[in-house]
Amino acid sequence: MTYRVVQWATGNLGRAAVEGILSHPELTLVGVWVHSDDKVGRDAGDVCGIGPIGITTTQRIEDVVALAPDCVLYSPLLPIADEVVTLLAAGINVVTPLDWFYPESARAEAVAKACAEGGSTLHGTGIHPGGMTEQIPLVLSAFSREITHVKCEEFSDCRSYGAVDVLQHIMLFGKSEGEAKQSMMLNLLGGGFSQSIRMIADALGFRLDPEISTRHDIGLATAKIEVPFGTIEPGQLAAQRFIWQGNVDGVPVITAAVNWFMGTDDIDANWLDPANGEGYFMEVTGDPPVRVSLAGVHPDGTATLEEVRKRNPGMVATAIHCVSSIPYVCAAEPGIRSYLDLPLIAGRAASSLGG
Repeated sequence: MTYRVVQWATGNLGRAAVEGILSHPELTLVGVWVHSDDKVGRDAGDVCGIGPIGITTTQRIEDVVALAPDCVLYSPLLPIADEVVTLLAAGINVVTPLDWFYPESARAEAVAKACAEGGSTLHGTGIHPGGMTEQIPLVLSAFSREITHVKCEEFSDCRSYGAVDVLQHIMLFGKSEGEAKQSMMLNLLGGGFSQSIRMIADALGFRLDPEISTRHDIGLATAKIEVPFGTIEPGQLAAQRFIWQGNVDGVPVITAAVNWFMGTDDIDANWLDPANGEGYFMEVTGDPPVRVSLAGVHPDGTATLEEVRKRNPGMVATAIHCVSSIPYVCAAEPGIRSYLDLPLIAGRAASSLGG
């Protein structure tokens, strides 16, 4: 038996998801939704750069519903709750890296109602927030007792990030210190990371204070730094760290953090250690303490910027983590399901090595 899947959107993540669905032995790709007018009505494989696959793209949610897929991997640039509600109410399971990791009941009322109406399941997943922030720290926690702190921290060199406009105008690299302090990222990303923190707290039994605390640290260039969009001048933003923390009586017990930087040279940021490199660093403080570093999901420095734009390993990892969850989500009970509700999610062997 295979599950019929529609991929929603064909950006960097969506293109990797299409490849993942096509290669997964338990999944069959039956449709692809696209955002841009110039992608509509084309072969989805040509849109994704992998050659014809015999599936014509659409821009209409009605076409997706008419296909009656078992699941939609929903990955547009920004989520539209009404679209997710429509899919769920039609009896279509939804996996997405954009939200609904562990939503509070009041905020998730509409999607929960749609799940009940359609007998469908919604699962929010991804990488950070997602597997790195939630799933792996929870696995590590099983090796320790009397836990006092759980941390997941990402370090990413943004010089390999292909979207120049995002680097300048959303991430605010190259802006003045005053402009950098106006960043909206704590709020934009905080919704997801706050859900991660609450999930870990509930799983481990922490009694969190009502408010999640946040902090934005800024690192300014001390000399000129050449970057994809030109030059960062001395005194302009060259590194930043966003921190979200769950506390008990004001003391941090769960930390999620994102470090973005334009290299590690000529930057006034005492939290950047060149020896760390790029990756994810998880730590469970308890008896005994458990620490893990994960690499491989960031560009290794040998790829060109153009190659990274086409296939960023972080995007691929995020997409495949979504793809890998689809069989488990399709088999789950209806409702909003997090890692705490699903069995262990695993990938699949290469087709040449499988049984």
